[in-house]
Amino acid sequence: MDKVQSYKAKENCFYKAAIGFNSQPCYTICRKVKTFSPLTALLCLLLFSINIQGQVKQPVTPNIVLIYTDDVGFGDISCNGTSAVQTPNIDNLAANGVRFTNVHTTSATCTPSRFSLLTGAYAWRKKGTGIAPGDAALIIPTDKQTLPKMLQQAGYRTGAVGKWHLGLGPQGGPNWNGDIKPGPREIGFDYSFLLPATGDRVPCVYVENQRVVNLDGKDTISVSYNAPINPNEPTGKSNPELLKMQPSHGHNMSIVNGVSRIGYMTGGKSALWVDEEIADVLVRQSVKFIDDSKQQPFFLYLATHDIHVPRMPHSRFVGKSGMGPRGDAILQLDWTVGAITNELTKRKLSGKTIIIFTSDNGAVLDDGYKDGAVEKIGKHQPNGMYRGGKYSAFEAGTLVPFILSWPGKAAKGKTSNVLLSQIDLYASLAALTGQTIKTGDAPDSENHIASFLNKSGKPRMHVIEQSINNTLSIIVGAWKYIEPSDGAAINKNTNTELGNLKMPQLYNLSTDPGEKNNLAAQKPELVKALKEQLEQEKNRK
Repeated sequence: MDKVQSYKAKENCFYKAAIGFNSQPCYTICRKVKTFSPLTALLCLLLFSINIQGQVKQPVTPNIVLIYTDDVGFGDISCNGTSAVQTPNIDNLAANGVRFTNVHTTSATCTPSRFSLLTGAYAWRKKGTGIAPGDAALIIPTDKQTLPKMLQQAGYRTGAVGKWHLGLGPQGGPNWNGDIKPGPREIGFDYSFLLPATGDRVPCVYVENQRVVNLDGKDTISVSYNAPINPNEPTGKSNPELLKMQPSHGHNMSIVNGVSRIGYMTGGKSALWVDEEIADVLVRQSVKFIDDSKQQPFFLYLATHDIHVPRMPHSRFVGKSGMGPRGDAILQLDWTVGAITNELTKRKLSGKTIIIFTSDNGAVLDDGYKDGAVEKIGKHQPNGMYRGGKYSAFEAGTLVPFILSWPGKAAKGKTSNVLLSQIDLYASLAALTGQTIKTGDAPDSENHIASFLNKSGKPRMHVIEQSINNTLSIIVGAWKYIEPSDGAAINKNTNTELGNLKMPQLYNLSTDPGEKNNLAAQKPELVKALKEQLEQEKNRK
C-alpha cells in the first residue's frame, strides 16, 4: 500500500468510525497500518475535517418558505412522538416530506441562531451577537453577503415576516418615529413586516418596510432599557392589578395590552399590537407577500412569535389544549402552518415550493410569566428524551424539530437521522439555485442539499453548539464534547440545566442521548482530540 492509498484508507476508516458505521473491511485496513489505531483514525478525522457535500446536477429556483418558530422543542410537535398536543398540520408536512431527528441550531438562544441562519457564520465569531435588547442596532453587517442577498441574485423576491430580534438602525438605536434603517432591506429582504425584537420586549409595534405601522405623528414613541421615561406611567412592578398575566421573573416594566414587558416605552398608542392577534396578522402579511410574489421565485422567512412568551393565543385556541397558554400557543402555531400550506395549495404552488419548518432553539416552560406552563405540563415532553432546554449546552438547547417538504422532489414520509446544522441552509440553497459562494462569505455553511432532500445519507463532519454563556460544544459522529465552563449549573428562573461544568464533558449520544454518563475521565485521548478540533474551529479565520 503506497503512502497515498494508506492515507486515503485512514481517512475513510476514521470517517466511518466517527459516524458509527460498522465496517469490517475498513477496520481491517486500519489494523494493517500498524501505527494507525481506531483512535488515531478518529484523531485524523478531527484534524483534517473531511468535507463531504451533496451535489445538485441542475440549478433550480423553487419558491422557499422557511417557517422559523420560537422556543419550540423537539418534543413539542406530535410527529416527534412525545407531545401531548396534537399538531396535525405540522405532522402532515412531515408525512409529505422528510422529518429530521438530528438537525441543530447553532445556539441555544434566539438572536445568535438567527444571525447564523442568515449569514452562514457562527455568531460566536462576532461580538455583540448575544440576545439583543429591543433597541439594539442592526447586528448583521450590511456589506456582507447574506442568505436573502444570495437568493436575490438567483432571481428571488425576498420577504421577512414576524419576529426579527437582530437589531434595527445604526449604532445608538433606531429612530422609531422615522425611517428605521439599516434593517432587513439592507441585508437582502425586498419586503419586511416585523416584530422588532420579541413579544416580551418594547416597543410593541409592527414595523413594515422601515416604518412603524399606524403611527400617529403626534404621539411619538420613546424607548428606554435603562430607566422609566415617564415616572407616572404604570408598570408591572408597581401596578400588578392592571395585568391579565402576571410576570414570574423580570418582565415587570411597561404595560402593553395588559401585559408587562422588558423595557420602557411611551407613546405610539395607535400603533401598539394586540398579542392575541399577532399570529393572524403574521399569516395575513405572509399570504399577501406570497400573492404579490407569485409571478417569480420567492423566499419567505416567516419567523413566528409562537410559542415565545408572553403566550397569548387567540380566543379560538384558548383552553383547547388542556395545557394552558403554552399548549394553546402550540395549537395556534400548527394553525399557522396549515394556513400557509393551504394558501400555497390554493394558488397551485405546492409542487413549486420548498417548505422548511424548524425552531430557533429548544423549549422552555416558565420564561418570565405565570402562564401555568410548568403546572399543566402533564405527560408532555417538550424536549423529548433530551436534557436541558433553551439556554443550555445540553442537547435540548439546540436539537430542534426540522421538517422539509418539496412535493415531487424531496423524499416523502421519510425520517432522517443525518447530523446537520441550520447554518447549512445557506450553502445548500446556494447549490440548489446555482449560486457561487465567494471566499469569506458564509464561512461556516456547508452544502448538504442532497441530505436535506434525503437523496444521500452523508452527514456533517461536526456540529458546534453555543449556550447562553458562550460555552461551546462539538459533536463528531456519536461523540459530544462540552468545554469546561465557570457558568451556573442551573438557570434558577427557568429551572433549566445549563450543562456548565468546570471539567470537560464527553457523551456518547448513540448510547446516551440524555447525556447522563460523562465519559471524559475514561477517554482522555478522545477528549483531547475533540478539544483540539474545537480550538481549531475557534481560531479559524
